[in-house]
Amino acid sequence: FSFDYLDCRDGKKKEKLLDVGFFQLFRFATWKDTLMMVVGGLCALVHGAASPLMLLVYGMMTNTFVAYELEVQELADPNKTCINNTITWINGSIFEIAENTTVFCGVDIEAQMTMFAYYYVGIGLGVLIVSYFQIALWVSAAARQIQRIRKTYFRKVMRMEIGWFDCNSVGELNTRISDDINKINNAIADQVSIFIERISTFIFGFMVGFIGGWKLTLVVIAVSPLIGLAAGLMAMVRWVELQAYAKAGSVADEVLSSIRTVAAFGGEDKEVERYDKNLIEAQNWGVKKGTIIGVFQGYLWCIIFLCYALAFWYGSKLVIETKELSPGTLIQVFFGVLMAAMNLGQASPCLEAFASGRAAAKTIFDTIDREPEIDCFSEKGHKLDKVTGDIEFHNVTFNYPSRPDVKILDSLSMLIRAGETTAFVGPSGSGKSTTVQLFQRFYNPKEGMLTLDGHDIRSLNIQWLRSLIGIVEQEPVLFATTIADNIRYGRPGVTMDDIIQATKEANAYNFIMDLPQRFDTLVGEGGGQMSGGQKQRIAIARALIRNPRILLLDMATSALDNESEAIVQEALDKARMGRTTITIAHRLSTIRNADVIIGFEHGRAVESGTHNDLLEKKGVYFTLVTLQNQGNDMPSVKTNTGRSDIKSPDNETIEEEILQSFSRGSYESGLVTLNECPSYSIFPQQSKEEAEERVEPAPVARILKYNKSEWPYMLLGSIGAAINGSVNPIYAILFSQILGTFSIRDLDEQRAQINGICILFCAVAVTSFFSQFLQGYAFGKSGELLTRRLRKVGFQAMLKQEVGWFDDPRNSPGALTTRLATDASMVQGATGSQIGMIVNSLTNIGASFIIAFSFSWKLSLVVVCFLPLIGLSGVFQAKMLTGFANEDKKAMEAAGQVSSEALANIRTIAGLCKESTFVETYEQQLEAPYKSAKKKANIYGICFAFAQCVIFMAYAASFRYGGYLVSSERLHYLVVFRVISAIVISGTALGKASSFTPDYAKAKIAAAQFFKLLDRVPKISMSQIDGEKWDDFKGELEFINCKFTYPTRPDIQVLNGLLVSVKPGQTLAFVGCSGCGKSTSVQLLERFYDPDEGRVLIDGRPSHTVNVPFLRAQIGIVSQEPVLFDCSIAENIQYGDNTRRMSMEEIVDAAKKAYLHDFVMTLPDKYETPVGAQGSQLSRGQKQRIAIARAIVRNPKILLLDEATSALDTESEKTVQAALDEARRGRTCIVIAHRLSTIQTADIIAVMSQGAVIERGTHEELMAKRAAYYKLVTTGAPIS
Repeated sequence: FSFDYLDCRDGKKKEKLLDVGFFQLFRFATWKDTLMMVVGGLCALVHGAASPLMLLVYGMMTNTFVAYELEVQELADPNKTCINNTITWINGSIFEIAENTTVFCGVDIEAQMTMFAYYYVGIGLGVLIVSYFQIALWVSAAARQIQRIRKTYFRKVMRMEIGWFDCNSVGELNTRISDDINKINNAIADQVSIFIERISTFIFGFMVGFIGGWKLTLVVIAVSPLIGLAAGLMAMVRWVELQAYAKAGSVADEVLSSIRTVAAFGGEDKEVERYDKNLIEAQNWGVKKGTIIGVFQGYLWCIIFLCYALAFWYGSKLVIETKELSPGTLIQVFFGVLMAAMNLGQASPCLEAFASGRAAAKTIFDTIDREPEIDCFSEKGHKLDKVTGDIEFHNVTFNYPSRPDVKILDSLSMLIRAGETTAFVGPSGSGKSTTVQLFQRFYNPKEGMLTLDGHDIRSLNIQWLRSLIGIVEQEPVLFATTIADNIRYGRPGVTMDDIIQATKEANAYNFIMDLPQRFDTLVGEGGGQMSGGQKQRIAIARALIRNPRILLLDMATSALDNESEAIVQEALDKARMGRTTITIAHRLSTIRNADVIIGFEHGRAVESGTHNDLLEKKGVYFTLVTLQNQGNDMPSVKTNTGRSDIKSPDNETIEEEILQSFSRGSYESGLVTLNECPSYSIFPQQSKEEAEERVEPAPVARILKYNKSEWPYMLLGSIGAAINGSVNPIYAILFSQILGTFSIRDLDEQRAQINGICILFCAVAVTSFFSQFLQGYAFGKSGELLTRRLRKVGFQAMLKQEVGWFDDPRNSPGALTTRLATDASMVQGATGSQIGMIVNSLTNIGASFIIAFSFSWKLSLVVVCFLPLIGLSGVFQAKMLTGFANEDKKAMEAAGQVSSEALANIRTIAGLCKESTFVETYEQQLEAPYKSAKKKANIYGICFAFAQCVIFMAYAASFRYGGYLVSSERLHYLVVFRVISAIVISGTALGKASSFTPDYAKAKIAAAQFFKLLDRVPKISMSQIDGEKWDDFKGELEFINCKFTYPTRPDIQVLNGLLVSVKPGQTLAFVGCSGCGKSTSVQLLERFYDPDEGRVLIDGRPSHTVNVPFLRAQIGIVSQEPVLFDCSIAENIQYGDNTRRMSMEEIVDAAKKAYLHDFVMTLPDKYETPVGAQGSQLSRGQKQRIAIARAIVRNPKILLLDEATSALDTESEKTVQAALDEARRGRTCIVIAHRLSTIQTADIIAVMSQGAVIERGTHEELMAKRAAYYKLVTTGAPIS
């Protein structure tokens, strides 16, 4: 299959990538690897010749048995005797003596069988040795090459320019690093040696056939392509079944990642329906696959048995009538050709592995061969001796590679003088942040140039250029390590004193010293354990430790509350001294003192000057300032006297700051970030395996109960499977019967028997076709219906859990989507096709044993001794591979974490020039999986070798003992062949069945996990029936002495006696520092959680007695980072009310109220415009207005606004604020705001600190009190 692949140089789909030839897969092999592969290949060649060689022994043995039987029959006549190895008449006439001289006698059957046994043992030992080296050498060589590919690929990806990452999603790159490279591994490891072995068997099998008897060989060859074809087609079906579930999986992932939004808007049933709709595709494909496999299996066995009939019928003519072949040669020729055909067919799965390896290598090698446009590892370029810091843009035009049709900068020209602070202002999308990215050389301009001190920055060394720059962004990225290490990323080799100095300059020292582990505190994944203000200050310290010449501040304080902002702003003002500083701010009060302010519009700098100059010009800046000052009649936040003595707040203890991740900012991601932190987890670290072990495997009866409605299918399938199971034992009878006919003296009788057996083979062929089809279709259908049902009920059960359940790291969206994808299909392993396999194998084994023991119990006992070994060899291979797969996965996890963290934060890493650090860390993490792969090569080799040689040993012992029984107990040789064939066939069936035991065990554990989920009773019932509902819902709210701790952090008190009430139609505003419990109170109101003590009253009723869906239907919410779903704008607005179909008029009306309609009408697809994953196609202001429309359409009685405008620029904020004021009319409203100007009109302002309200009143009342609120408004000082 070919990839359509996005190339970032032109943003268009490239034509198909060049195909990778098979031998190009080995381009990373050294001479040592090549030597290992050559030796391994030769061993595979020899191994392949072993089976045809065994056939030669088998043929000679057959001839010996037939000759002995004929001798015994002759000598049964008392008038005959054996003289000089010839049978002669005693006192016979001259004619009688002449007639008999051709019959030889004196066969020492035991001596002959001993010799053949030695041959078998010799071949077996040879196979043991060569098959070990065949596997061990190829797997080792592959491990060495894959190690090189992983390193080279990751190094190259880290060298790519940022524009390339815009076109290749992080998820896709992570998949390539894990899955695609594994596919290459599968294509260049043991599969190659097995392919060589199969082809070798194919060649030698045909040679045995042609040398033994070319006529019969040609007859069999005529039919054998049909066998090869069936085997090849079956392999392809298994290959095609790849993407069926992907669509449903992405729905589940999107929903579980946004569970708070889904819960708040009551979208559970709608999402289950959407998920189920997408499951149908996966189900239909599964049923189709079962049917096709059934047809192909049936076709394959039908052809094989017809082939037997034809070959034995024609072969017996050559033996009996023309005497061209002996019975032994007939066996050699027929099985030689059959073996050749089967091996050719079985080689096709290897070809499939090669094909997917080559397809995967296409994108991997293309990336490895691609030269980055901006190479961060390049040594080229000048390093200036002295840097002043003058930056100039000369007619710069630019568009992002991922959106080539949208011009972001349009002939931009401007000068930024050294040592000055230059501020960029302008509406969203006017190109402010883009200029900063161009200066960091994340991109090159399409036209024009950028200069530093007069030098085109393209001519400067890139690492050196970036080392001059310190950057602090709106959402700073911290890495999952300690605070000290995060700061060290700014500059390698700094001392602890330097770090302390930097943190003091960044106003971070005090809060760090308050933490239990101080500088060794782990910040968590993405800094999830730190509050916004703390992250921001650590990022400033990281920027300062570089001692940068140029400082870039990209909205560095926009998402902070007043208190944190005042502290961070002070740190930034310190940092700016004596440096060229570019600052981008949405909050204009923070840039009033800048030396130069440049106004942006449509990608151009339209004005520049000081604050006062620009106000006089009455241009872009004037408009923005006017907008922002409306309704902002509050004392200046910037009183210098107040600012100079601000210290880091004393009450910022670790507990409070950690709570930041719950209560600040993103309503959606609040808890997730905390829980994803690996090193600070509340739960003891435990692997999925450990968690699984604690689940008791589910009883099969309960699994089957879920399959109950499919029992007619399962019954039909079991009947088919039982018939299929009895086919092999019948074959053992027919095959041995044919061999027996060669010792019949009467030619007519012999011919009649052979014809009868051939007709029976034809009957078995037809029966097989129908029974295989029946088994495949029936179990395919029942299994897929079960999987779909389980996925649906599982997803339903997940959405019924209370929100707190999702806070447990074991229930992260990733873990839950994986559970739906894999566990549900694993449960099939205990039902579905597995039942078919088990019935098939049991019938096979039962029938074989009955046949064997009824003909000769002594010989059966000897052969049965080898049965466990034959079975064990099958188990060995299955167990080994599943065992190692888990180990490999675990070993690769650590490396995977490094790569995902690096790719997700590539801009920060590039800005810090830390690419090589991550490459080195990644390479260190690869050592463990590499060692495990080398160990695996040897163990795999030993197990494979044992499995291959067992059968030869079994034949050696069985036939030797059979010879003894024929000689001493007059057992007919036909019985020897019958017993051995029957039991060896049942042995392979046993191996086959036992190879499914890992699946079966896994299925029971997967099912148990599923049932555990289904049986869990949520702490907060989502049922439509439980709890009170009433008609005249007013919206009166009251918190009475609420105490609360998050279930995942029971040691930290978030709410500590919260006491506040609000009358219907009033607006209550919560203010307070980060982590004081503002957002938590909103979550209690939504009943995401219930308080540990105290009560929340709604219209006078305790919240825990109110029906949850009814309650949430009365509430609309708009949060700081609203979650949108990957569908159209109209569908996102409609999500506000999931109880009914909504008319387009209602949607448009809500959009107009949210000031969204005019913008939507400018889009080509209007309301049908897709918003992209998580709303990625829209700006923040646009997303926010869609969220407001979504809340309005709900027509809620209570409106919750959780920092709804904090991260917007001035222009968007004015529009959004107007929309919110409109929406608040006539509703009970709770507002959480970091920007105090937005809440002055509230009926009640409640100031919170450490989980309790410390004062409440209107704006005027609280200002008059001159206490906490007054302090917060006038100085941004901490609330004590």
